[in-house]
Amino acid sequence: MRDGRLRAVDAVAESLARIARVDPSLSSFAEVWEGEAVERARAVDARVAAGERLPLAGVPIGVKGRHGLRAAGPLLAAGCVPVGATAVPGPGTPWQTWGVGAYGRTVNPWRADRTPGGSSAGSAAAVAAGLVPLATGSDGAGSVRIPAAWCGVIGLKTTNGRLPSPDRTGLAAPGVLVRYAADAAAYWRAMTGATATAATATAATATAATTATTAAAVTARPSEGTGVRAPVTAVFSPDLGFASASPDPEPLALARAAVERLAAAGVVRLLPGQAAVRLEDPAPAWLALRGSGAGGLGEAARIREVNDRLLAGLFARADLLLTPTTPNAAHGHEGSGERYSTALTWAFNLSGHPAASLPAGIGADGCPVGVQLVAAWGREETLLAVVRAAENAGTLPQDTCMCI
Repeated sequence: MRDGRLRAVDAVAESLARIARVDPSLSSFAEVWEGEAVERARAVDARVAAGERLPLAGVPIGVKGRHGLRAAGPLLAAGCVPVGATAVPGPGTPWQTWGVGAYGRTVNPWRADRTPGGSSAGSAAAVAAGLVPLATGSDGAGSVRIPAAWCGVIGLKTTNGRLPSPDRTGLAAPGVLVRYAADAAAYWRAMTGATATAATATAATATAATTATTAAAVTARPSEGTGVRAPVTAVFSPDLGFASASPDPEPLALARAAVERLAAAGVVRLLPGQAAVRLEDPAPAWLALRGSGAGGLGEAARIREVNDRLLAGLFARADLLLTPTTPNAAHGHEGSGERYSTALTWAFNLSGHPAASLPAGIGADGCPVGVQLVAAWGREETLLAVVRAAENAGTLPQDTCMCI
Protein backbone atom coordinates (compact mmCIF):
# COMPACT_ATOMS: atom_id res chain seq x y z
CA MET A 1 0.00 0.00 0.00
CA ARG A 2 2.86 2.39 0.73
CA ASP A 3 4.13 1.74 -2.81
CA GLY A 4 0.69 2.26 -4.34
CA ARG A 5 0.35 -1.33 -5.62
CA LEU A 6 -2.66 -1.95 -3.40
CA ARG A 7 -5.28 0.45 -2.07
CA ALA A 8 -6.35 0.60 1.55
CA VAL A 9 -10.00 0.56 0.46
CA ASP A 10 -9.44 -2.78 -1.28
CA ALA A 11 -7.77 -4.36 1.75
CA VAL A 12 -10.52 -3.12 4.03
CA ALA A 13 -13.23 -4.31 1.62
CA GLU A 14 -11.69 -7.78 1.62
CA SER A 15 -11.66 -7.86 5.42
CA LEU A 16 -15.27 -6.66 5.63
CA ALA A 17 -16.38 -9.27 3.11
CA ARG A 18 -14.74 -12.04 5.12
CA ILE A 19 -16.37 -10.77 8.31
CA ALA A 20 -19.76 -10.81 6.59
CA ARG A 21 -19.19 -14.43 5.49
CA VAL A 22 -17.69 -15.91 8.64
CA ASP A 23 -18.75 -13.87 11.64
CA PRO A 24 -22.42 -14.95 11.78
CA SER A 25 -21.14 -18.35 12.95
CA LEU A 26 -18.21 -16.98 14.96
CA SER A 27 -19.63 -13.83 16.60
CA SER A 28 -16.20 -12.33 17.13
CA PHE A 29 -17.37 -8.76 16.51
CA ALA A 30 -19.83 -6.85 18.66
CA GLU A 31 -20.03 -4.09 16.05
CA VAL A 32 -18.76 -3.76 12.48
CA TRP A 33 -18.07 -0.20 11.35
CA GLU A 34 -18.39 -0.75 7.61
CA GLY A 35 -19.10 2.81 6.45
CA GLU A 36 -16.63 4.40 8.83
CA ALA A 37 -13.94 1.87 7.90
CA VAL A 38 -14.30 2.63 4.19
CA GLU A 39 -14.03 6.36 4.88
CA ARG A 40 -10.93 5.84 7.02
CA ALA A 41 -9.40 3.68 4.27
CA ARG A 42 -10.01 6.40 1.69
CA ALA A 43 -8.30 8.89 3.98
CA VAL A 44 -5.30 6.56 4.26
CA ASP A 45 -5.12 6.24 0.47
CA ALA A 46 -5.18 10.02 0.21
CA ARG A 47 -2.36 10.36 2.74
CA VAL A 48 -0.26 7.81 0.86
CA ALA A 49 -0.96 9.54 -2.46
CA ALA A 50 0.20 12.79 -0.90
CA GLY A 51 3.55 11.21 -0.11
CA GLU A 52 3.05 10.32 3.54
CA ARG A 53 4.95 7.20 4.63
CA LEU A 54 2.61 5.33 6.97
CA PRO A 55 4.22 2.23 8.51
CA LEU A 56 0.89 0.34 8.72
CA ALA A 57 -0.96 1.95 5.82
CA GLY A 58 -4.39 0.40 5.31
CA VAL A 59 -4.01 -2.56 7.68
CA PRO A 60 -7.52 -3.63 8.84
CA ILE A 61 -7.66 -4.18 12.60
CA GLY A 62 -10.17 -5.07 15.27
CA VAL A 63 -10.25 -3.15 18.54
CA LYS A 64 -11.29 -4.75 21.81
CA GLY A 65 -14.75 -3.66 22.84
CA ARG A 66 -16.91 -0.72 21.90
CA HIS A 67 -14.50 1.72 23.53
CA GLY A 68 -11.38 0.18 22.03
CA LEU A 69 -10.61 3.17 19.82
CA ARG A 70 -9.53 5.11 22.90
CA ALA A 71 -6.38 2.99 23.18
CA ALA A 72 -5.77 2.58 19.45
CA GLY A 73 -4.66 6.13 18.62
CA PRO A 74 -1.03 5.24 17.79
CA LEU A 75 -2.20 2.44 15.47
CA LEU A 76 -4.55 4.80 13.62
CA ALA A 77 -1.74 7.34 13.32
CA ALA A 78 0.39 4.60 11.75
CA GLY A 79 -2.30 4.00 9.11
CA CYS A 80 -4.36 1.13 10.54
CA VAL A 81 -8.06 1.05 9.74
CA PRO A 82 -10.36 -0.24 12.53
CA VAL A 83 -13.17 -2.30 11.02
CA GLY A 84 -15.07 -3.00 14.21
CA ALA A 85 -15.26 -3.62 17.94
CA THR A 86 -14.43 -7.18 18.95
CA ALA A 87 -16.56 -9.15 21.40
CA VAL A 88 -15.97 -8.99 25.14
CA PRO A 89 -17.91 -10.48 28.08
CA GLY A 90 -21.42 -9.12 28.42
CA PRO A 91 -22.52 -6.81 31.24
CA GLY A 92 -22.96 -8.50 34.57
CA THR A 93 -21.03 -11.63 33.62
CA PRO A 94 -18.19 -12.98 35.77
CA TRP A 95 -14.67 -11.96 34.77
CA GLN A 96 -13.82 -15.56 33.83
CA THR A 97 -16.26 -15.54 30.90
CA TRP A 98 -15.66 -14.94 27.21
CA GLY A 99 -17.20 -12.88 24.45
CA VAL A 100 -20.69 -11.83 23.48
CA GLY A 101 -20.83 -10.64 19.87
CA ALA A 102 -23.48 -9.36 17.52
CA TYR A 103 -24.79 -12.89 16.87
CA GLY A 104 -24.59 -14.26 20.41
CA ARG A 105 -21.80 -15.98 22.27
CA THR A 106 -18.35 -15.91 20.72
CA VAL A 107 -17.13 -19.38 19.78
CA ASN A 108 -13.69 -20.86 19.38
CA PRO A 109 -12.80 -20.98 15.66
CA TRP A 110 -11.39 -24.47 16.12
CA ARG A 111 -14.50 -25.93 17.78
CA ALA A 112 -17.76 -24.06 18.18
CA ASP A 113 -18.58 -25.94 21.38
CA ARG A 114 -15.47 -24.55 23.09
CA THR A 115 -14.78 -21.10 24.48
CA PRO A 116 -12.14 -18.89 22.83
CA GLY A 117 -11.09 -17.68 26.28
CA GLY A 118 -11.55 -14.22 27.69
CA SER A 119 -11.82 -11.43 27.97
CA SER A 120 -10.15 -10.55 24.64
CA ALA A 121 -12.28 -13.32 23.16
CA GLY A 122 -13.43 -11.63 19.98
CA SER A 123 -9.97 -10.30 19.17
CA ALA A 124 -8.41 -13.76 19.38
CA ALA A 125 -11.20 -15.44 17.40
CA ALA A 126 -11.14 -12.78 14.68
CA VAL A 127 -7.38 -13.08 14.22
CA ALA A 128 -7.44 -16.89 14.29
CA ALA A 129 -10.15 -16.93 11.62
CA GLY A 130 -8.28 -14.49 9.39
CA LEU A 131 -10.90 -11.74 9.63
CA VAL A 132 -8.19 -9.21 10.54
CA PRO A 133 -4.42 -9.64 10.81
CA LEU A 134 -4.21 -7.76 14.12
CA ALA A 135 -6.58 -7.01 16.98
CA THR A 136 -6.00 -5.16 20.20
CA GLY A 137 -6.57 -6.62 23.63
CA SER A 138 -6.08 -5.87 27.29
CA ASP A 139 -4.73 -8.26 29.89
CA GLY A 140 -5.64 -8.01 33.56
CA ALA A 141 -5.21 -11.65 34.54
CA GLY A 142 -4.38 -13.40 31.27
CA SER A 143 -7.04 -11.85 29.05
CA VAL A 144 -4.72 -11.65 26.02
CA ARG A 145 -2.59 -14.72 26.65
CA ILE A 146 -5.38 -17.20 27.44
CA PRO A 147 -7.48 -16.53 24.31
CA ALA A 148 -4.26 -16.49 22.28
CA ALA A 149 -3.42 -19.97 23.57
CA TRP A 150 -6.90 -21.41 23.03
CA CYS A 151 -7.29 -19.89 19.55
CA GLY A 152 -3.78 -20.81 18.37
CA VAL A 153 -2.40 -17.30 17.80
CA ILE A 154 0.31 -15.08 19.27
CA GLY A 155 -0.65 -12.85 22.19
CA LEU A 156 1.54 -10.16 23.76
CA LYS A 157 0.90 -8.52 27.13
CA THR A 158 3.06 -5.45 27.63
CA THR A 159 4.80 -4.36 30.81
CA ASN A 160 2.25 -2.94 33.22
CA GLY A 161 2.39 0.85 33.17
CA ARG A 162 4.51 1.12 30.04
CA LEU A 163 1.49 1.95 27.87
CA PRO A 164 -1.60 3.81 29.11
CA SER A 165 -4.32 1.71 30.74
CA PRO A 166 -7.58 2.81 32.37
CA ASP A 167 -7.34 0.09 35.04
CA ARG A 168 -7.06 1.78 38.42
CA THR A 169 -5.67 -1.31 40.13
CA GLY A 170 -2.61 -1.35 37.86
CA LEU A 171 -3.16 -5.05 37.09
CA ALA A 172 -4.20 -4.62 33.44
CA ALA A 173 -1.91 -3.81 30.53
CA PRO A 174 -2.57 -3.32 26.81
CA GLY A 175 -1.73 -6.11 24.40
CA VAL A 176 -2.20 -7.46 20.91
CA LEU A 177 -3.25 -10.66 19.14
CA VAL A 178 -1.70 -11.58 15.79
CA ARG A 179 -0.84 -14.60 13.69
CA TYR A 180 2.70 -13.59 12.75
CA ALA A 181 5.70 -12.36 14.70
CA ALA A 182 6.31 -9.41 12.38
CA ASP A 183 2.82 -8.09 13.14
CA ALA A 184 3.46 -8.18 16.89
CA ALA A 185 6.67 -6.24 16.31
CA ALA A 186 4.83 -3.75 14.08
CA TYR A 187 2.26 -3.20 16.84
CA TRP A 188 5.02 -2.58 19.37
CA ARG A 189 6.85 -0.11 17.12
CA ALA A 190 3.65 1.81 16.45
CA MET A 191 2.63 1.95 20.09
CA THR A 192 6.01 2.92 21.49
CA GLY A 193 6.95 5.23 18.63
CA ALA A 194 3.79 7.26 19.15
CA THR A 195 3.95 7.16 22.93
CA ALA A 196 7.65 7.26 23.67
CA THR A 197 7.29 10.27 25.94
CA ALA A 198 4.32 8.74 27.73
CA ALA A 199 6.19 5.47 28.18
CA THR A 200 9.06 7.28 29.85
CA ALA A 201 6.71 9.36 31.99
CA THR A 202 4.78 6.31 33.21
CA ALA A 203 7.83 4.26 34.17
CA ALA A 204 7.50 5.47 37.76
CA THR A 205 3.88 4.34 37.80
CA ALA A 206 4.84 0.90 36.57
CA THR A 207 7.49 0.45 39.24
CA ALA A 208 4.75 0.91 41.84
CA ALA A 209 3.64 -2.58 40.82
CA THR A 210 7.07 -4.00 41.66
CA THR A 211 9.40 -3.93 44.61
CA ALA A 212 12.53 -1.84 44.83
CA THR A 213 14.53 -5.01 44.26
CA THR A 214 12.83 -5.62 40.92
CA ALA A 215 13.24 -2.00 39.86
CA ALA A 216 16.94 -2.16 40.66
CA ALA A 217 17.32 -5.33 38.61
CA VAL A 218 15.64 -3.68 35.62
CA THR A 219 17.90 -0.64 35.90
CA ALA A 220 20.94 -2.90 35.99
CA ARG A 221 19.83 -4.79 32.87
CA PRO A 222 18.47 -2.29 30.34
CA SER A 223 16.41 -3.32 27.35
CA GLU A 224 18.48 -4.96 24.65
CA GLY A 225 16.48 -3.26 21.89
CA THR A 226 16.75 -4.80 18.46
CA GLY A 227 20.15 -6.30 19.30
CA VAL A 228 18.63 -9.34 21.01
CA ARG A 229 20.20 -12.51 19.65
CA ALA A 230 19.21 -16.13 20.04
CA PRO A 231 19.73 -18.24 21.96
CA VAL A 232 18.49 -16.49 25.06
CA THR A 233 18.69 -18.24 28.40
CA ALA A 234 15.47 -19.65 29.79
CA VAL A 235 14.06 -21.61 32.71
CA PHE A 236 11.01 -23.84 32.27
CA SER A 237 8.51 -24.27 35.09
CA PRO A 238 5.48 -26.55 34.76
CA ASP A 239 3.51 -24.96 37.61
CA LEU A 240 5.37 -21.94 39.06
CA GLY A 241 5.70 -23.90 42.27
CA PHE A 242 2.21 -23.70 43.73
CA ALA A 243 0.14 -26.88 43.67
CA SER A 244 -3.18 -25.35 42.63
CA ALA A 245 -1.66 -24.43 39.27
CA SER A 246 -0.56 -27.96 38.43
CA PRO A 247 -1.43 -28.32 34.71
CA ASP A 248 -3.40 -31.12 33.14
CA PRO A 249 -1.12 -33.69 31.48
CA GLU A 250 -1.79 -32.79 27.86
CA PRO A 251 -1.34 -28.98 27.98
CA LEU A 252 1.79 -29.52 30.04
CA ALA A 253 3.18 -32.12 27.62
CA LEU A 254 2.51 -29.91 24.61
CA ALA A 255 4.08 -26.88 26.28
CA ARG A 256 7.11 -28.91 27.30
CA ALA A 257 7.48 -30.24 23.75
CA ALA A 258 7.25 -26.68 22.39
CA VAL A 259 10.03 -25.60 24.75
CA GLU A 260 12.15 -28.55 23.65
CA ARG A 261 11.66 -27.51 20.01
CA LEU A 262 12.78 -23.99 20.85
CA ALA A 263 15.89 -25.39 22.53
CA ALA A 264 16.65 -27.83 19.71
CA ALA A 265 16.36 -24.99 17.17
CA GLY A 266 18.80 -22.85 19.13
CA VAL A 267 16.19 -20.22 19.98
CA VAL A 268 16.61 -20.67 23.74
CA ARG A 269 19.23 -22.26 25.95
CA LEU A 270 17.55 -24.01 28.86
CA LEU A 271 19.06 -23.62 32.30
CA PRO A 272 18.60 -26.19 35.05
CA GLY A 273 16.45 -25.43 38.05
CA GLN A 274 12.77 -25.65 37.13
CA ALA A 275 12.08 -26.86 40.66
CA ALA A 276 13.65 -23.65 41.99
CA VAL A 277 10.79 -21.55 40.57
CA ARG A 278 8.48 -21.50 43.57
CA LEU A 279 6.27 -18.43 43.59
CA GLU A 280 3.51 -17.87 46.10
CA ASP A 281 0.04 -18.36 44.67
CA PRO A 282 -0.96 -14.88 43.43
CA ALA A 283 -4.71 -15.56 43.62
CA PRO A 284 -5.33 -14.02 47.10
CA ALA A 285 -3.37 -10.88 46.20
CA TRP A 286 -5.00 -10.44 42.79
CA LEU A 287 -8.49 -10.94 44.19
CA ALA A 288 -7.85 -8.56 47.09
CA LEU A 289 -6.62 -5.83 44.75
CA ARG A 290 -9.76 -6.23 42.65
CA GLY A 291 -11.90 -6.12 45.77
CA SER A 292 -13.31 -9.60 45.31
CA GLY A 293 -11.26 -11.68 47.70
CA ALA A 294 -11.27 -12.44 51.41
CA GLY A 295 -7.59 -11.58 51.82
CA GLY A 296 -6.64 -8.06 52.86
CA LEU A 297 -4.40 -5.56 51.11
CA GLY A 298 -1.65 -6.21 53.64
CA GLU A 299 -1.48 -9.86 52.62
CA ALA A 300 -1.60 -8.83 48.97
CA ALA A 301 1.42 -6.58 49.52
CA ARG A 302 3.27 -9.40 51.22
CA ILE A 303 2.63 -11.85 48.35
CA ARG A 304 3.62 -9.25 45.78
CA GLU A 305 6.85 -8.45 47.62
CA VAL A 306 7.82 -12.11 47.94
CA ASN A 307 7.12 -12.90 44.28
CA ASP A 308 8.82 -9.75 43.02
CA ARG A 309 11.96 -10.67 44.94
CA LEU A 310 11.90 -14.23 43.58
CA LEU A 311 11.34 -13.05 40.01
CA ALA A 312 14.11 -10.47 40.27
CA GLY A 313 16.48 -13.26 41.29
CA LEU A 314 15.30 -15.45 38.42
CA PHE A 315 15.72 -12.74 35.78
CA ALA A 316 19.16 -11.91 37.13
CA ARG A 317 20.29 -15.31 35.82
CA ALA A 318 17.90 -16.00 32.91
CA ASP A 319 16.33 -13.99 30.12
CA LEU A 320 13.03 -15.87 30.04
CA LEU A 321 10.70 -17.87 32.22
CA LEU A 322 8.66 -20.43 30.26
CA THR A 323 5.43 -22.14 31.39
CA PRO A 324 2.26 -23.59 29.89
CA THR A 325 -0.04 -20.65 29.21
CA THR A 326 -2.99 -22.33 30.92
CA PRO A 327 -3.23 -25.34 33.23
CA ASN A 328 -6.14 -26.68 31.18
CA ALA A 329 -7.36 -26.89 27.61
CA ALA A 330 -10.24 -24.80 26.27
CA HIS A 331 -13.43 -25.82 28.03
CA GLY A 332 -17.04 -25.70 26.95
CA HIS A 333 -19.36 -22.71 27.14
CA GLU A 334 -20.79 -23.91 30.44
CA GLY A 335 -17.63 -22.63 32.14
CA SER A 336 -14.62 -24.01 33.96
CA GLY A 337 -16.25 -24.48 37.36
CA GLU A 338 -14.08 -23.56 40.32
CA ARG A 339 -10.84 -23.88 38.39
CA TYR A 340 -8.89 -20.78 37.41
CA SER A 341 -7.55 -20.83 33.86
CA THR A 342 -5.54 -17.78 34.96
CA ALA A 343 -3.42 -19.82 37.38
CA LEU A 344 -0.21 -19.45 35.35
CA THR A 345 -0.82 -15.97 33.93
CA TRP A 346 -2.03 -13.59 36.62
CA ALA A 347 1.19 -13.72 38.62
CA PHE A 348 2.66 -11.48 35.92
CA ASN A 349 -0.17 -8.98 36.10
CA LEU A 350 0.62 -8.72 39.80
CA SER A 351 4.35 -8.30 39.12
CA GLY A 352 3.96 -6.28 35.91
CA HIS A 353 6.31 -8.37 33.77
CA PRO A 354 5.73 -8.52 29.99
CA ALA A 355 4.60 -11.91 28.72
CA ALA A 356 3.53 -13.62 25.52
CA SER A 357 1.70 -16.78 24.53
CA LEU A 358 2.83 -18.79 21.53
CA PRO A 359 1.03 -21.73 19.92
CA ALA A 360 2.36 -24.95 21.44
CA GLY A 361 0.34 -27.54 19.54
CA ILE A 362 -3.08 -29.12 19.12
CA GLY A 363 -4.63 -31.34 21.77
CA ALA A 364 -6.55 -34.55 21.25
CA ASP A 365 -9.77 -32.51 21.31
CA GLY A 366 -8.65 -30.59 18.21
CA CYS A 367 -8.06 -27.32 20.07
CA PRO A 368 -4.78 -25.42 20.51
CA VAL A 369 -2.87 -24.80 23.72
CA GLY A 370 -0.06 -22.35 24.33
CA VAL A 371 3.34 -21.87 25.91
CA GLN A 372 3.92 -18.71 27.93
CA LEU A 373 7.11 -16.63 27.69
CA VAL A 374 7.81 -14.12 30.46
CA ALA A 375 10.65 -11.58 30.31
CA ALA A 376 12.18 -9.11 32.75
CA TRP A 377 10.32 -5.89 33.36
CA GLY A 378 10.46 -3.58 30.32
CA ARG A 379 11.98 -6.12 27.95
CA GLU A 380 9.32 -6.61 25.31
CA GLU A 381 12.07 -6.60 22.70
CA THR A 382 13.39 -9.86 24.13
CA LEU A 383 9.98 -11.49 23.80
CA LEU A 384 9.54 -10.20 20.25
CA ALA A 385 12.98 -11.40 19.23
CA VAL A 386 12.28 -14.90 20.57
CA VAL A 387 8.88 -15.02 18.88
CA ARG A 388 10.48 -14.02 15.58
CA ALA A 389 13.29 -16.57 16.00
CA ALA A 390 10.79 -19.31 16.84
CA GLU A 391 8.77 -18.51 13.74
CA ASN A 392 11.85 -18.37 11.52
CA ALA A 393 13.05 -21.70 12.90
CA GLY A 394 9.72 -23.33 12.04
CA THR A 395 9.01 -24.32 15.62
CA LEU A 396 5.49 -22.84 15.75
CA PRO A 397 2.61 -25.11 14.69
CA GLN A 398 1.25 -24.26 11.25
CA ASP A 399 -2.19 -25.82 11.70
CA THR A 400 -5.21 -23.91 10.38
CA CYS A 401 -8.44 -23.53 12.32
CA MET A 402 -11.58 -25.20 11.08
CA CYS A 403 -13.45 -22.12 9.89
CA ILE A 404 -10.75 -21.06 7.41
